[in-house]
Order: sequence, then C-alpha cells, then structure tokens
Amino acid sequence: MDRSIPMLLIGLIFGGGMGFVIAAANGITLDGHDHGAHGHGTQAAAHDHGAPIDLPAGSATASARLEPDSTAGWNLFVETEGFCFAPEHAGLADRRGEGHAHLYLNGAKIARLYGPAHHLDMLAAGDRLRVELNSNDHRPLTVAGRPLAVELTVPDRPVGIRAGAEGLPDSAICATPR
Repeated sequence: MDRSIPMLLIGLIFGGGMGFVIAAANGITLDGHDHGAHGHGTQAAAHDHGAPIDLPAGSATASARLEPDSTAGWNLFVETEGFCFAPEHAGLADRRGEGHAHLYLNGAKIARLYGPAHHLDMLAAGDRLRVELNSNDHRPLTVAGRPLAVELTVPDRPVGIRAGAEGLPDSAICATPR
C-alpha cells in the first residue's frame, strides 16, 4: 500500500502547526491587527482611549533611569510618586493614582508596563524612549494639562530624567502589597 498521501497530510499538519507556533512566539497574529498600536480607520473607536484625565498641579511625579544590563541590553526603571502600577485593575474603571504605562521607542509604542522595571534589548545610542502614565481604563494622565510622561535619550552611560508634579493625597497611594 502506498503511504505517500497520508505521509504528505501528516507532514502538512505538523508543518502548519510548527509555523503557527513559531509565528505566535514572534508576536505575529493572523487577524492583521497590532495590539501595540492605536486603532486606525474603522477600528479607531475600539481603541479610542478617550479624553485624558487631568490631575491637579502637584499631584503626581514620574521619573525614569536607564542602566546598562550586566549581560545585554538596558534596564529601564520608572519611579512614581502619587501613582501606583496596578496590573490587576487594567481595563477596569479609573481609580485615582493607579494604572499602567505605555512605552514608546522612537515614537512607536512597543510595550505596556505593569510594573516599575522593564528590560530592553537592542537599543542604540540616540534612540528615544518615552514612558507615559495611563489610568486603569487606558486614558492618558496629565498634570495641570501636561502629559505625565518621561522622555529619555539612550546614552553611552546611565541617565535619569524627571517629569511631572508632586504628591497625591495618601489615600490615592496603593496600600495593598504587590
């Protein structure tokens, strides 16, 4: 009995499955939608983050520093006052003083940050990083009308930059251990 056709079918199934696994491991999806980018065209409403939440002057700060990793790449550390990373509340209603951050490299969104530390590979001197703080419901945070964001230019050595204003009331600072 000739087994050519069954072996071909088995090879196609396993080959296709391996292709899907490799594609998924590299962030490629079949729907053609980049979840790291803001919506455009007909999908714009689905990804409209809404009007910014404007916090009063003196209500929150953000700073960041970039340090070379001991093995490869860089480590980004985001420090905040009056703001707490709250991954367990992402996508839920806004709670003053908590949320997540969006990380941009040279103007393109590359990640959401649900905590204060993030490792980055393949940065070159002169690359521009921007960390923007967002509410749980994904709206950008501003302080006195200015984005609560930090911008860094990748140097040949560590650097820290500070942006924002100071001090939400203690009740807005996360009290639960993370």
